[in-house]
Amino acid sequence: MSELPLLITRAEVRGDVVDVRIEGGRVTAVGPELDRRGTTRIEAGGAALLPGLHDHHLHLLAMAAARRSLDVAAAASPATFDDVVRQADRALAPDRWLRIIGLDDRHGRVDRTRLDALAPDRPIRAQHRSGAAWVLNSRALAAVGEVSDDGWLHRHDAELGRRWADDAPDLAPVGAELARFGVTGVTDATPFDDPSGLAVLADARSNGQLPQRVTAMGGPALTSPAPPTGLELGPVKVLVADDALPSIGQLTAWFRTAHDAGRPVAVHCVTRVGLVFALAAWADAGATVGDRIEHGSVIPVELLTTIADLGLTVVTQPAFVRARGDAYLAEVEPDDVDHLYRCGSLIDAGIPVGLSTDAPFGPADPWTAIASAVDRRTASGAPIGPSEAITPTDALDRLLTAPTDPGGAPRRIEPGAPADLCLLDRPLADALADLPSERVRATWIDGALVHGAEPG
Repeated sequence: MSELPLLITRAEVRGDVVDVRIEGGRVTAVGPELDRRGTTRIEAGGAALLPGLHDHHLHLLAMAAARRSLDVAAAASPATFDDVVRQADRALAPDRWLRIIGLDDRHGRVDRTRLDALAPDRPIRAQHRSGAAWVLNSRALAAVGEVSDDGWLHRHDAELGRRWADDAPDLAPVGAELARFGVTGVTDATPFDDPSGLAVLADARSNGQLPQRVTAMGGPALTSPAPPTGLELGPVKVLVADDALPSIGQLTAWFRTAHDAGRPVAVHCVTRVGLVFALAAWADAGATVGDRIEHGSVIPVELLTTIADLGLTVVTQPAFVRARGDAYLAEVEPDDVDHLYRCGSLIDAGIPVGLSTDAPFGPADPWTAIASAVDRRTASGAPIGPSEAITPTDALDRLLTAPTDPGGAPRRIEPGAPADLCLLDRPLADALADLPSERVRATWIDGALVHGAEPG
């Protein structure tokens, strides 16, 4: 790699065609016709240069695990599910676990007995598409020391993760995929309950597997630790799930403990019951700057004023409208459909909104999230909450904000800013007119190229 400053010439930055100079991991100059002497140059040719995208909610270790799992999302019937599981069992080495993801109601009743019949000689664990539950066969239950008549275990991720007979996660393909999308930073929303998960992410940052800047949440048990080198601590992740609601007193105590430690909370809310419960705890404990509702899958219109008055941010995933919308139309209560994954009405109510992917439980491509926020259509083309649509520019901006301020002002390419950049292959208006195809030509993090060709 050349030690000379990098000069990106004729790049479109906020509508102007300028040159951008990068040195020491920072943007040092922005302007027309900068001095080219003593630089390594890359010609943008009028293509858009953006701050790198920040995905405000995903799960890095789950993304790595998904890459070595059988994804049954495309299996549209119980019979097809059975066939693909049998095929995977035959193809897998005898001493390996079979890990299945993407399980849902289309696959019929999946329980311990059915999995035993499909692959009697190996441990199997199958994760529901929500990420909130697992079903294990008899061999897997014995291996992890759990008892369950039907094999189903809910919200045991952290505990079970310490018992799986897995290899160490390979995060390099995850980092490369994110770089290809122009993502230079992520917020990992996994509610780790011990420091080992954070240590794995920190190691991946230090050894170069993950070039992205990583902000990590962790659960209430990790409210006070110092972050491992290479990570920033984000909000404390708190789960409010209908199948295991904490008491209001416990929820309020978690909020207050996080706030006393100088950290906001990020509360997982995917139903109206969970949201009402969380808002009651906020009313008791008080809200602080940076407190967030994660997902906001169902937000009734009558709660918008309460959310705005508390000063909460919503970090949502509009790509679920595209990826799961047809299933929502078949399964979700009709009264809830128009409330799904709001964007426009939240913004109109003065509520800051950040966008994210929830990968691997949602599509990892943030450009799909942008497209879904704009068109609000399912995979079959059916509309869901069309009045919630926002403009392409607004959607993009909500992936350009700082990790501590989802829904705030987008970061800018200006002298002194970190050289976390994403170069498209065309002007911005053309790229946003052709969503969801991502058009990323090159990505830099801290001035280092992590995706794309070296300058010529």
